[in-house]
Amino acid sequence: MSQERLKSANPKKSIDLPDFPAENIRNFSIIAHIELTNTISATGSNKQVLDKLKVERERGITVKAQTVSMFYNYKGKEYLLNLIDTPGHVDFSYEVSRSLAACQGTLLLVDAAQGIQAQTIDLPGAEPERVMQQIQSAFELDTSSILQISAKSGINIDKVLPTVIEKIPAPEGSIKKPFRGLLFDSWYDKYVGVVCMLGVKDGVLKKGDKVLSAHSDTKYEITEVGIMHPEQVPTGYLHAGQVGYIVCGMKSASEAHIGDTFYHVGEKVETLPGFQPAQSMVFAGIFPVDTNDFRKLDENIKKLTLNDASVTVHKETSHALGQGWRLGFLVIYKDGTSKLVRNPSDFPDTDERSLRVSKLQEPMVLATLIFPDEYMGKLIELCGARRGEQLEYMYVDETRVMMKYRLPLAEVVSDFYDELKSRSSGYASFDYEDAGYEDSDLVKVVHETLFIETRSNVFYRCQYY
Repeated sequence: MSQERLKSANPKKSIDLPDFPAENIRNFSIIAHIELTNTISATGSNKQVLDKLKVERERGITVKAQTVSMFYNYKGKEYLLNLIDTPGHVDFSYEVSRSLAACQGTLLLVDAAQGIQAQTIDLPGAEPERVMQQIQSAFELDTSSILQISAKSGINIDKVLPTVIEKIPAPEGSIKKPFRGLLFDSWYDKYVGVVCMLGVKDGVLKKGDKVLSAHSDTKYEITEVGIMHPEQVPTGYLHAGQVGYIVCGMKSASEAHIGDTFYHVGEKVETLPGFQPAQSMVFAGIFPVDTNDFRKLDENIKKLTLNDASVTVHKETSHALGQGWRLGFLVIYKDGTSKLVRNPSDFPDTDERSLRVSKLQEPMVLATLIFPDEYMGKLIELCGARRGEQLEYMYVDETRVMMKYRLPLAEVVSDFYDELKSRSSGYASFDYEDAGYEDSDLVKVVHETLFIETRSNVFYRCQYY
């Protein structure tokens, strides 16, 4: 038996991956609200196959995207179905975007009782027709292909996978072209180091192949290649259209760049489109209680950024606390020079400001908020209290509003996101982009405490006095 074969659910039957051309492959995901819990269960049990994090198992939710490969016989043909499980909450939208990049289609799971808001399932008051009209109005989708199913009672469950095969297109790409693979996920294994999930766009990848990273130009040798079935199963082989994992001797978390293109050494290929970096929503400064633990903390933070590419880390040094994260302000001097201040202790004092400083500027963002119109008053009040300037206001449909605000980044990094979710009962979505610097009346306040020598903060003058 070659390395390209693996045992299926039937011990007497083996499966050969080269027997599955692209037209017999379907890569798809499931999108659902967090309370709908789109986690895949093992047949005949409630075992959570794809939920591997402790918080996922305890709370029955999906936080990190996972992948599983299934083999399914339909009308006498064997199909390879790759399901990329996705989180169902806006907080994990970056995981969803990466999952969709490896798919050619998705199942939208909507509760027939509660509609397209946060929901629970299989309620006795289900109104499928009303919800279908809501979907057509909100997303402008053709509702004729909707399957009305119930996992609780088993209604139409047997039609889901056949519909996936019939409705979702097969992946494009050619097995005859040079190998190209998109790295869309990674995690750390204490025995083999970094494990990477790849979507193979073109060509063939085998154990022993030597590949290059387009991002770092680093050469690697494939020591293991396989599929998630549902755990890691070595196959020795992947080809165009298939999704699987590789082990290639990566030891550092920084080597796995999400969105990277891998290709064979000596080949010339066009790199694949990557991913737009995720916007941070929650900011924290982390310092070790004991400075001797800094290296251990640093290693664990690197592993965290490997397992979750939406986490970004920027190191700064505090005289009192050591390394951490700081927001930067721009100081423009009277002689025309400027200085980016990242630590409040370096902020110009009163004498320096009066003699040398022409103006102070703080970073701004262009924020976009989308929410049900019933929360409009509360969110306008929130943005106004955070020194926001309203730029745009419009209805995106009959019940949802989109507002655009210019906000100081300092107001966003404190607790703006938590307040937004609290005031909108979790229904508001939020995104932002850099909008340069703007003149601001800022002051430095020095605090004397019993725990550290001195601590200083930068405030907008009207907020402090």
